[in-house]
Amino acid sequence: MKKHLLMLALASTCFMATQAGAMTKDEYKVEKEKIEADYKVAKAQCDSMKDNAKDVCQKEAKGKEDVAKAELEQQYKPSDAHARKVAEEKVKATYEVAKEKCDDQTGDAKAACVKQAKADEAQGKADIKAMKKAM
Repeated sequence: MKKHLLMLALASTCFMATQAGAMTKDEYKVEKEKIEADYKVAKAQCDSMKDNAKDVCQKEAKGKEDVAKAELEQQYKPSDAHARKVAEEKVKATYEVAKEKCDDQTGDAKAACVKQAKADEAQGKADIKAMKKAM
């Protein structure tokens, strides 16, 4: 009985947290504009860099923007699909940055770096597939 009450209390807490986390349309718009402004600032900071460091910086800025937008959608309209989108954007951003960082290397080190980035991406995608099946 105690276990049943505990589960019921936990479920109601989760439900209340979901309801409390719902955003209004105006809050959503403000947050979206903030994300876009943050991206512009981050991208502008990359302009002072050179060569591959600039490319890495730009990929990181774009990845953060994409992940933030996906997380915002999840906050605004929580769903399993939006939760998967957040996970997908995180995997994509991580892969893009890792792949760009590999450009600093040459030869076997670069090949190994790219291979590791692809392996990490594949693992992330497999985790997302597992998440789909679990839902």
